[in-house]
Amino acid sequence: MRKIGFLPVIFSALLGTMITQAHAAIKSIDEFTEKFNHFPGHYSFYADTQSGKIYLDVDKFKQPFLLQFSLPYGVGSNDIGLDRGQLGGTHIAQFERFGDKIMLRALNTYYRASSNNSAEKQSINEAFASSILQGFKVVAEDNDSVLIDYTPYLLADVHGVSRTLANRKQGSFNLDSSRSAVFMPRSKAFVDNTELEAVLTFKGSKPGEYVRQVSADPYAVTVHQHHSLIKLPDDEYQPRQFHAQSGYWSIEHKDYSAPLNESMLVRYIPRHRLAKKDPTAAQSEAVEPIVYYLDPGVPEPVRTALLDGARWWEQAFEAAGYSNGFQVKILPEHADPMDVRYNVIQWVHRATRGWSYGSSIIDPRTGEIIKGHVTLGSLRVRQDILIAEALAAPFVKGDEVNAHLQNMALDRIRQLSAHEIGHTLGIAHNFSASVKNRASVMDYPHPLVGFDTQGQLDISKGYAKGMGDWDIQAVKYGYSDFRGKDEATELANIITENHNKGLEFISDPDARPQGGAHPTAHLWDNGENPASELLRVLDIRQQALNSFGINNIKTGVALSQLEEKLVPLFLFHRYQVESAVKLIAGIDYDYEVRSERAVKGAKIVDKATQQQALTAMLKTLEAEQLMIPESILALIPPKAYGERKTRESVYGRTGLALDAMALPEVAANHSLKLLLNAERLNRLSQHKARDNQHFGLSDLMNTLYSKVFEADSSSGMAQKLTQRVQFLTAARLAQLASSNKVEPEVQAQLRFQLMRVAKQFDQRSLFSSVSEDTAFRHDLARQVKAFLESGKWPKAYAALKMPPGSPI
Repeated sequence: MRKIGFLPVIFSALLGTMITQAHAAIKSIDEFTEKFNHFPGHYSFYADTQSGKIYLDVDKFKQPFLLQFSLPYGVGSNDIGLDRGQLGGTHIAQFERFGDKIMLRALNTYYRASSNNSAEKQSINEAFASSILQGFKVVAEDNDSVLIDYTPYLLADVHGVSRTLANRKQGSFNLDSSRSAVFMPRSKAFVDNTELEAVLTFKGSKPGEYVRQVSADPYAVTVHQHHSLIKLPDDEYQPRQFHAQSGYWSIEHKDYSAPLNESMLVRYIPRHRLAKKDPTAAQSEAVEPIVYYLDPGVPEPVRTALLDGARWWEQAFEAAGYSNGFQVKILPEHADPMDVRYNVIQWVHRATRGWSYGSSIIDPRTGEIIKGHVTLGSLRVRQDILIAEALAAPFVKGDEVNAHLQNMALDRIRQLSAHEIGHTLGIAHNFSASVKNRASVMDYPHPLVGFDTQGQLDISKGYAKGMGDWDIQAVKYGYSDFRGKDEATELANIITENHNKGLEFISDPDARPQGGAHPTAHLWDNGENPASELLRVLDIRQQALNSFGINNIKTGVALSQLEEKLVPLFLFHRYQVESAVKLIAGIDYDYEVRSERAVKGAKIVDKATQQQALTAMLKTLEAEQLMIPESILALIPPKAYGERKTRESVYGRTGLALDAMALPEVAANHSLKLLLNAERLNRLSQHKARDNQHFGLSDLMNTLYSKVFEADSSSGMAQKLTQRVQFLTAARLAQLASSNKVEPEVQAQLRFQLMRVAKQFDQRSLFSSVSEDTAFRHDLARQVKAFLESGKWPKAYAALKMPPGSPI
C-alpha cells in the first residue's frame, strides 16, 4: 500500500521537474533579443535582421486595443477594388494567455450589456461568438511580458486579397511565403500605436483581364499589407446620439440590458473628437483641432484645387463655433499615410477611372473616428475635361489650351475633395441637396452648363463652390460643443432649423435604386424640377451634337478618337433621365420621426407632375433625339493603326465601323428599363386603385403605346430607329409580363398591350402595300404572338450594354 501511494508523489516530482526544465529552456526577453533592433511603443517589437522576423512584446493581457488592417500598396484596378491605401477590417482585440500559447481574440462588440451586473455582461459574452484571429507560441518571457513571433500573422492574407481576386473572377491566387517578407521601412512603434507592414506576393493561375491589365507579371501579384495596433481612446469622449434626419451615418450595437419598454438598438453618429477650449464662448479655439494631411504626390494644379476644396470645411466648423477647429496641411515628407495619427487625403492611381472614397477607422464602442482616410481617384478630373471638350468643340485652331474648361474640371475636384472628407467626418450622402440650390457637397453634382446667345458653352455655373447650407447644419449637429447645455434639446433645435430652412435629407437607400420613388433624391442631377431639367439637358445635348466634329480634337489626334468623345456627349442626359423617371409613381416623404411638427407622411406625387415627367421621358425615345447626325457618322473612321477600343468606346454590331444604331439603342433601352421598372409599375397600379384621381398604370401604358407603336415611320434612319424602339419596348413588356417581380394584375395589363401590338402590326403588315417596314412589323407581330402563347421571348437578340457612366 505504501508503494502504490508513493507513485503520485514520484509523478508529481517528475512533472515539476519537466515544467522547471521547460521554463528554463525559455530565455528572458533581453537575452533572446540581444542582437535584435528594438522599437519601443504601445506594443514594443524587436526586428531580427538576420531572419527577417518581427517579435512582439506582449505586456498587456486582456486589455482591448484597436486592430486595423490596410493595404498601403494596391493592385491599381477599379474593377478589382484593391486600391492603394484601402482600409480593411477593424477589430477590438486583446491578447490572452493559455499556457505556452498566446491567443489574439477579436471581441464581439455588437452585442453588449450596459448594466453594472458583471454576471449579466458575462452572459452576453458567452452567448455570442468571439473570434480567435491567431495563435502564437511564447519564444521568450519576463515576469510581466512575453515575446511572440508576430511574423506569420503579419505575412498572412488578413486583408483577403486572394478572396477578393477570386470573387472578381480574376483567377485562383494563393499567398507565396517565399516571395513575402516584413517591410521594415514602414514598421514603427509610437506611444499610442504600433505600425507593422509586410510585402505579400500572391501566385496564381488563369489570371483575369483586370489582373493582366495592371500587373507586371499577372501570375505574381505583389502588394503591401499593414497592421495597426492602436491604443483605445480614453473615456472622456462623449458619444452623440444618431438621428435619422441628422445627415450622419450610424454606428450601432444591441444593449441586452435595456429596459423592456425601450429599444435594444443603440445608435451613435461617427465623428472626430472635438471640443472648445472655452465652451461658453460663441467662438473658441479647439482643444485639439481636426487636421487633414494631403498626399504630397499630388501634382499641380490639382494639389491647389484639393487643398481649396478641403479647406471649405473650415467655414462649416467656424459656423459651429470653432476658430481653426479644422485644418488642412501637406503630409510631412517622412510620414507614413497609414499611420493612425494622420488623417490623410490620398491621390490614388488606377488603370481606369473609378470611384473615390471617404473611409475612417472608428472605435465601434462609441463611434469616435480615430483616423479619416480619403481615397481620390486621379483619372476623374480627366473625365470632366473630356465631357467639357465634347460639349464645347473648343479646338478651332487645333492647339488651344482652353484653360477655362480645365478650370471647370478643377472646380469638380474641389467639390470631390470636400465631399470625400465629409464622409470621413461621419457625414452621409444627401441626394436631395441639388434641388435646394445645390445645398451640399455631399450630393453627386452634374455639371450645370448651357450655351449662351453666341452659341458658346457657358460653364460659369458648372460646379458650386464652398460649403452649402446643409453642410453647415450637419457640422453643427455633429460637432457643436454643448457642454453646459442640454444636448438633446440643442440637437432637436438643429433638426428644427433644417426644416425651417427647407433643407431635406435623403440618402443612398432611397436614391440609388432604379425603381426609387423619391421625387428629389437623385444622383448627378440639377434643378428643382427633374422633368424640366431633362428637357433643358436634351436641348444642350442636341446643340452640342449639331456642332460636333473636327473641332472636338486637337491637331495630330486620330479622327477615330472622336468616338470616345461622342459617347459621353450622346449620353449626356442619362442621369437626368434617372431623376425625371422617379416622379412617375413618385412618393414624397422624409426620414420622419414623431415630434411636435405636423406629420408629413408619404404623399403621392400629383398627376400633372407625373404626366409632365412622362412627356419628358418619352421625348428621349423619339427618333429625332436618338439619331446621330450624318455629319458625325461620315467623319469617324474605324480605329487608327496602333489604337484599339476601350471600355469608353462604342461596341456595336457593324464590325470595325462605327455602329450608327449602337448608342441610340443603349440610350433608348436605358429610358425603357427605367420607365418600365417592375416596382414602378406595381406602385402605379396600387396608386390608381387607392384613388382613381392618381396617375395610374393605364395612363402610362396608353400614352407609351401611342407614342411608340403608333408613331409614324417615315423612311431611312428615322424609320430604323423607330423600329428599334418598338422592338425594345415589346421585349421589355414581355420580360416584365413573365417576371415574378410584377404583380399579376400588372402582368395582365402588360399582356393586353402586347396583344394590341400583335393585332395592329399583323393587320398593318398584311393589308398595306409592300414597304421597307412590312417585314419588321410582320416579324414583331409573330414574336409577340409566340410569347403570348409560350410565355417565352426569343433569345436571339440581346440589347447592347450601356458604356460606363459613373463616376464623373
